[in-house]
Amino acid sequence: MENAKEETINMQLLGSESPYKVNNEIAGSGLNASEVPISPTTNPEDYDPHKHRNRPNPTSNAETLIHLLKGSLGTGILAMPNAFCNSGLVTGVIATVIIGLLCTYCLHVLVKAQYRLCKRLRVPILSYPLSMKYALEEGPGCVQWFAPYAPGLVDGFMIVYQLGICCVYIVFVASNIKQVADQYWEPLDVKTHMLILLLPLILINYIRNLKLLAPFSTLANAITFVGLAMILVYMFNDLPSVNEREMFGTLRNFSLYFGTTLFALEAVGVIIALENNMKTPQYFGGYCGVLNIGMTVIVALYILIGFFGYIKYGAKAGGSVTFNLPSEEVMAQSIKIMFAIAIFITHALQGYVPVEIIWHTYLDQKIQKRKIFWEYVCRTIITLATFTLAITVPRLGLFISLFGALCLSALGIAFPAIIEICVLWPDRDFGPCMLMVIKNICLIVFGLLGLVIGTYVSIVDIINSFK
Repeated sequence: MENAKEETINMQLLGSESPYKVNNEIAGSGLNASEVPISPTTNPEDYDPHKHRNRPNPTSNAETLIHLLKGSLGTGILAMPNAFCNSGLVTGVIATVIIGLLCTYCLHVLVKAQYRLCKRLRVPILSYPLSMKYALEEGPGCVQWFAPYAPGLVDGFMIVYQLGICCVYIVFVASNIKQVADQYWEPLDVKTHMLILLLPLILINYIRNLKLLAPFSTLANAITFVGLAMILVYMFNDLPSVNEREMFGTLRNFSLYFGTTLFALEAVGVIIALENNMKTPQYFGGYCGVLNIGMTVIVALYILIGFFGYIKYGAKAGGSVTFNLPSEEVMAQSIKIMFAIAIFITHALQGYVPVEIIWHTYLDQKIQKRKIFWEYVCRTIITLATFTLAITVPRLGLFISLFGALCLSALGIAFPAIIEICVLWPDRDFGPCMLMVIKNICLIVFGLLGLVIGTYVSIVDIINSFK
């Protein structure tokens, strides 16, 4: 009876203007008509968003952890020796731990703020862009005017970042395959290898839900862990003395390290999509939740590869450590092929996010006929766009730094802090001495500084590399 009453109220609201203006945009967040806000005046404590989620293909805790590991153990971890080259050994270890804690904390802030906002609006789920919008609407008067534009800004950053990841992945896969193929056949240009990959990339991006991607992610994780173990064998063989490497890098190069490490650690788009698609999202956070377990494993592996990779290869550490492996050895060739397969699979996971945004938010409601056909057209166009960007500008290491600094400083650090301030604003629940406001302002400033400085240095270095 209670559910029937709720649906009656919801259907009445569909024909009227909601005080929170949610109804016309619910479709864009992937919600059903029965999942719109019930009433802004109802006590939010009576509503648990997690119990009202109705996702078509929800993932289990184990499947979510597998996706989380695969989403973060991509080309970023292989770029960590190059990152440590820019930071120095001591700075690299300390900064990677700090950035890992910062990224994890900001993700917790974002998830908790979204949950609190869902309780207040009485909806089971909100996308990142809509969370930003409704948070700004409840925030200080000086930011409320920007609320209508916030979803477009967040979507823009998310799309650029995810497409950037996909570009990096295409360059990585093609470059590793080329290094192996050149040992046995007539050498081909890396762009030719990208062209050969195009059709398989389009086909794997036709997988339409995370549930079906889980077995592929499991395979990619197994390949990745075996490949990392084999790389460590090369690193520990004739390892130079630690004293031969820089302990501390320059301030300018640290911005490149920051962008690379943030790119590697902060898979915010995939992580939020995973949390939204969980069967039991209440187990995502918490001290022993999926997020903390996954990020602990990821940070430990990043430090391990970055530290010993820099000791082994020093200033010669490439944009991917696989580029430093001897091309003529069969074991090294096996590692490159293994990682090429793993990253190829992960392209579908990273491509899931921009498709989810572009199709479900902007196109699905406008297309009335042959929806499946046009969704596949959308997936094809997005894959072609990443392929075109990759084949135009194949600068792996520098583009990793650029996309990390440009998008993730905002998406992973500044925006969650802004959302938390605005969500807490109506109740003025800022803790003693306005501690929450001070903390979030520091995060916003840090995120913006990382965005501006990191983006500037990366662009300058990209321009110089073409000269």
